Amino acid sequence: MRKIAVASVIGTTVEWYDLFLFGTASALVFNKIFFPELDGTTGTILAFLTFASAYLARMVGAIVFGHFGDRIGRKSMLLTSLIMMGVATFAIGLVPDYGTIGVAAPLLLLGLRVVQGLALGGEWGGAVLMTVEHAPPGRRGFFGSMVQIGVPIGTLLANGAFLLVAANLDTEALLAWGWRIPFLISAALIGVGIYIRLNIEETASFQAVRQAGEKARIPFFALMRQYWRQVVLGGIATLSTGSTFTLLITSGVSFGTEDLGHSKNLMLWAVMMSCAVAWVLIPFFGRLSDRVGRKPVIYGGIAAEAVFAFPFFWLLDTGSEAGVFAAYALMAIAFSANYGPIATFLAELFGTRVRYSGLSVAYMLSGLLGSAATPAITVALLSLTGQSSSIAWYIAGTALLSLIALFLLAETRVGAFDEVSRDSPAPKREVPA
Repeated sequence: MRKIAVASVIGTTVEWYDLFLFGTASALVFNKIFFPELDGTTGTILAFLTFASAYLARMVGAIVFGHFGDRIGRKSMLLTSLIMMGVATFAIGLVPDYGTIGVAAPLLLLGLRVVQGLALGGEWGGAVLMTVEHAPPGRRGFFGSMVQIGVPIGTLLANGAFLLVAANLDTEALLAWGWRIPFLISAALIGVGIYIRLNIEETASFQAVRQAGEKARIPFFALMRQYWRQVVLGGIATLSTGSTFTLLITSGVSFGTEDLGHSKNLMLWAVMMSCAVAWVLIPFFGRLSDRVGRKPVIYGGIAAEAVFAFPFFWLLDTGSEAGVFAAYALMAIAFSANYGPIATFLAELFGTRVRYSGLSVAYMLSGLLGSAATPAITVALLSLTGQSSSIAWYIAGTALLSLIALFLLAETRVGAFDEVSRDSPAPKREVPA
């Protein structure tokens, strides 16, 4: 179990490093490199929309990889998605800038971002299932949360890479070639991830379904016929995690540097500190969900995100370094409580034969609704209102939607897991979709 958990953490760390490296670059340099002829606000919005394009691709990836993950197996899809992500990220580091090839530069960037999205759409769900389906019943929350720490670790590495590059290069060198270094070194991380994942076994849950001949013919159709309610509500229940984390790593960095005049280094250090906090707390809240239930812990995290959104901006507006770090620490605590148990909670909503598809589609739906839109919405809100409180109200609104959706879903900690979900029992034998 320890070996499987380590393999999942390292693999998801690499995937999220690659994905959030793009987010950091969007906030700091891409508007100047790929959209230089536009004014600052418009260029930033377009850079963030390119960032958001991956979320549409993630939904497609969730459906495609979910289909084969439920038909062929979890392990093979994990390897495929990791290789796709690595190739796309490395290639981003080689894309010429706008001054060299004109409009082809942002188009190439967009295409590679889409490949990243397709890969992550298949990666996350498979990594969660490799741990949750192997885990003992009383520890699923804890082991599912171990996959989740790949997000703060990957973000920590992405921001740390940019911080090292920015600290050793002047602005001109950073924009000319320095920004490429963090993308190119991802090749080494991908190699480590592939090596480790080659040495893990397929889950017993999937093997049981395969041996019994109960695989769905077309998993996505079977999923939407039987579990459409869980997919929709699960996606909305997870909405606030994406909005909050994107606020921390992308929108907050852009707001702090462009609107408040904080240094890039300060904002990157604040992000890294918040990721370190989440790294420690996510497993704690995952373990807590094994004891008290998934929903009580997630409720607390969502409510804290809504409440802390306002002091987050008040503290940033103080102009002090201590205020910036305090703001990020508060939101990291709230995010951790929400994010720690959510992977296991979503996995437990679905029966084994469509679990890869259900888990992936629900989670990627939340990204499409929350994470994808948040950077562009926050820039637009600031441009229209000039008030950071407008962003806080937006975060509170996403939290309210998540609370309502979570309320409409049943607790999943106790009950059948390997055969069916608690909410909508699956037939024992496959019904052709």
